[in-house]
Amino acid sequence: MGKHGRKLTAAFVRSVREPGLYWDEHGLVLRVKPSGYKQWIQRLFIHGKRRELGLGPLRLVTLAEARDAALANRKVARAGGDPRTKRRSSVPTFEQAAAKVFAMHRANWTDRHAGQWMATLRTYAYPGIGGKRVDRIRSADVMGVLMPIWNDKYQTAKRVRQRISTVMRWAIAQGYRVDNPAGDAIGAALPKPPRIQKHYKALPYDQVAGALATVRGSDARLSVKLGIEFLVLTASRSGEVRGARWEEIDTRGGEWTIPAERMKSRREHRVPLSGRAVEVLAEAKAHARRSEWVFPSARGLTLTSMDFSGLLKTLRIGAVPHGFRSSFRDWAAERTDAPHAVMEAALAHAVRDKAEAAYARSDLFERRRVLMEQWAEYLAGRGADNGA
Repeated sequence: MGKHGRKLTAAFVRSVREPGLYWDEHGLVLRVKPSGYKQWIQRLFIHGKRRELGLGPLRLVTLAEARDAALANRKVARAGGDPRTKRRSSVPTFEQAAAKVFAMHRANWTDRHAGQWMATLRTYAYPGIGGKRVDRIRSADVMGVLMPIWNDKYQTAKRVRQRISTVMRWAIAQGYRVDNPAGDAIGAALPKPPRIQKHYKALPYDQVAGALATVRGSDARLSVKLGIEFLVLTASRSGEVRGARWEEIDTRGGEWTIPAERMKSRREHRVPLSGRAVEVLAEAKAHARRSEWVFPSARGLTLTSMDFSGLLKTLRIGAVPHGFRSSFRDWAAERTDAPHAVMEAALAHAVRDKAEAAYARSDLFERRRVLMEQWAEYLAGRGADNGA
């Protein structure tokens, strides 16, 4: 255990500088040398004698990986074996190990996920490392798998890395190796993810009111229809609306406070509610009195992303939920005199310009309230510029 009798934490392991031995569990010890070098060792009894095993340096072996290896070694030692002389002929190939991992998790996976999991490994990993023993796979081997697809198929490459890592963590737990060649060791070596510019399908702003009328007139579930309208009125993201809880809503004050953990920016965001948005909330409350969610599913849980996008597609509305933010932004820029900072704050966008950011210390809430009320009036056909 650590000096205070507690298990080590990842934060402590990264920050500790004082030379010494820091104990965890199952005989696992972090050794910090005067030079600052950190390494994992394990002290345990093998055949009745106390032995010390090296488990690798901290820069290559994480706390979680070291714990997995220590537990596996202790199990071998308690069974009368010697983890130092584990028969290498029993070490599986990556393909064999992946099959075992797949069998362990298959019951908890959907058919689609299970098919994708194995398909990506067969296509991208097996040709390079499928026949290699898991104890002989190095970070360079994993890099060789990922680099040909890293830029052109980044999302696929990211999933391949995650799945290789899962297999390697299993190998650590089995005592076949002490480090994860697909883990943090290659994180710094891989190129930065390519920037992908997303263009969401959006409507011209003068067609949004008609789209809302189509949604309201459909036979879809009421919470879905109200959720889409609330999304448009607040210019919010789909996930923010679908995850909205009543505890976040202050209808009297006309305010919705989205906690930081649900925001893309990881900062709390206050949304001013227009009169129509408050009316939508009142209707939602009457429809689902007992749910903690503002727009619950039929089972009383959160709606899925397909509930919103699927209805828009069924109704042949030429937009995705996120696209309504673009419609709002275009309307605000062309039909109002709202300053740029107010429009960006309404969308919860981070201010990228350093000079502008220095002055953007307020969330401009009251000015945004005016803008969102104008947006609601425009959608209701009562805006001063409607039809201009």
